[in-house]
Amino acid sequence: MAAIAAKLQVFVACALLLLAVGCQASPFWPLEIGYYHDKCPQAEAVVKGVMEKAISQNPGNGAAMIRMLFHDCFVEGCDASVLLDPTPFSPTPEKLSPPNDPSLRGFELIDAIKDALEAACPGIVSCADIVAFAARDASCILSRGNVNFEMPSGRRDGTFSNASEPLKFLVPPTSNLNDLVASFVIKGLNAEDLVVLSGAHTIGRSHCSSFISDRLNTPSDINGGLAAFLREQCPADATPGGNDPTVMQDVVTPNKLDRQYYKNVLSHTVLFTSDAALMTSAETARMVVENAKIPGWWEDRFEKAMVKMAGIEVKTGYQGQIRKNCRAINHY
Repeated sequence: MAAIAAKLQVFVACALLLLAVGCQASPFWPLEIGYYHDKCPQAEAVVKGVMEKAISQNPGNGAAMIRMLFHDCFVEGCDASVLLDPTPFSPTPEKLSPPNDPSLRGFELIDAIKDALEAACPGIVSCADIVAFAARDASCILSRGNVNFEMPSGRRDGTFSNASEPLKFLVPPTSNLNDLVASFVIKGLNAEDLVVLSGAHTIGRSHCSSFISDRLNTPSDINGGLAAFLREQCPADATPGGNDPTVMQDVVTPNKLDRQYYKNVLSHTVLFTSDAALMTSAETARMVVENAKIPGWWEDRFEKAMVKMAGIEVKTGYQGQIRKNCRAINHY
């Protein structure tokens, strides 16, 4: 009885402490717009400045940031775990996993943004927020301002990264619709989010090995003219890490984030089985048509879906850390 009474006293004391200090005692609190307003007022402007310069030099830098946000958030949540380099204690981080290596790019760009922020506000802005801001700015710049939204922030950086995790959550581009939707649902997203976020395939490049086996070397619904063009660009035996050229995902507006992707889905001029799969259910096919035909419809939904994705399993409050170097965890 004495032991129970002692435990009860501890419980009551903890409860009173929580009431006394309020939400500050919580290990977690929501993301918020303008999180760095007082801590580092220039934070978002710094990110945007670096992104504008990088995209002016190579529009692919913008596509890389949008893809990086997706690959980060779907594995361990939006915590910049995808940025961590191998170490003797963690020799196989996420960035070395097949879904990321060698196709995921932009790590040096994140380094440049982090360096600029550390010069302005040392130890304040997390790498996870940098990835989110960079993807937001890339969306705005590449869409010529048609995709323009506030990105809530306050994420903290994770300390765990393992190459086995992306294989569990990043389904390959050979996937059917059921597998694609399931991979989104497990992260709190839905079929509409899948269709809307797939629209990012209107920018960027793909390695031939990502589509050649199931789209060119076997019968598929891919447009004959596109297939002939791709066979000229891609060796029949393209393999990751080998002879594996890249091609534009959208040859119509390759450097503009717009609704052209959905027109390409309708005309069977998309690269991946996962793109074509959007037409295999009445629900998702209807969404494709709406996005293709109604001006502004997709852009509005893309803004909301990006914020939603950037909130997956975030670490805030006392969770995680603010890395000094985005490639390595802090050791205190």
